[in-house]
Amino acid sequence: MISGLQVYIYLFFYLVIFVLSVWALVDLLRRPKAAFTATGKLTKAKWGVILAVAVAAAFVAIPYPLGLGLLSFLALGSAVASIVYLVDVKPAVEPYSRRRGPGGPRQGGW
Repeated sequence: MISGLQVYIYLFFYLVIFVLSVWALVDLLRRPKAAFTATGKLTKAKWGVILAVAVAAAFVAIPYPLGLGLLSFLALGSAVASIVYLVDVKPAVEPYSRRRGPGGPRQGGW
């Protein structure tokens, strides 16, 4: 019984890493290329390669009931790359990618 629970917890963590990697890649694709060079970060193309490899590694590492479970240690690198993008790069490029509507710049809040 405990070992079955451990398998599901293990599977849950790998799925979280996969979803985190996909979220970072989708967010990257929505950002303009010029925002990366304006902030002094790696280029959008380099981040695209890093996050695409992270998504692929996280997908391959998903354990047996849903995935292949190969090279599961690479999921840690996927998590690191995704977290670095979401915590460091995304907030830096976000001000450069806000869209202006008919009422001027978009303001935060409710």
